[in-house]
Amino acid sequence: MRYPLSMMRIVAVADTHTLEKRLPRIPDGDLFVHAGDMLNRGTLEELEVVAAWIRQLPHRHKLVIAGNHDWCFAHHKNQAVGMLGRDVHYLQDSGVLIEGLYFWGSPWQPEFFSWAFNLSRGAPLRAKWALIPQSTNVLITHGPPRGFGDCVDGGHVGCKELLAAVRRVQPMLHLFGHIHEDGGAWHVGEALISNVTTWDCRSGATVFDVDPCTKVATVVETA
Repeated sequence: MRYPLSMMRIVAVADTHTLEKRLPRIPDGDLFVHAGDMLNRGTLEELEVVAAWIRQLPHRHKLVIAGNHDWCFAHHKNQAVGMLGRDVHYLQDSGVLIEGLYFWGSPWQPEFFSWAFNLSRGAPLRAKWALIPQSTNVLITHGPPRGFGDCVDGGHVGCKELLAAVRRVQPMLHLFGHIHEDGGAWHVGEALISNVTTWDCRSGATVFDVDPCTKVATVVETA
């Protein structure tokens, strides 16, 4: 189904951990986003199965970033990206222009045990977020900004340097996952930010409509 020319429908998930076939459904849309933790142990063998699932989705555009479980993108990046296929955009501190909107993706998060794409809080993470261009319309990170979608056992574990970057760039939409227990959507200034976790596919995708003309994003469907 093609939506009105002035709108793009984004269907987003995170934290599927190789359980993607348990998702109740993947809604129709223009662009499918996976905000990291596609895998469990992070092997190329796991990715082979998940990549085949992503490729068969009907969305015209597909975009993924890695998460802390997605080790093969840290250890065997070229092979992992090749396994996704040419029709899937993989972003790692990089961006892509799709139908007039600029998407930027990054996998990093504050140190979390000994998982992939960990960085110390402060200057190391600040340097990564400084790479986000001011022209970014849709930002995709694996981890959350401080204070939004980052609550674990009553405490906030998100990245304050990422929150500062969101306030600086003001993307129309910021998608992330990582924290299973705190899905939802909020506003930071003009930016709509959303934890699109599926919590090991216990919940479904989150759907957004974004207007390239007005630079406004709205939530259409939550799990």
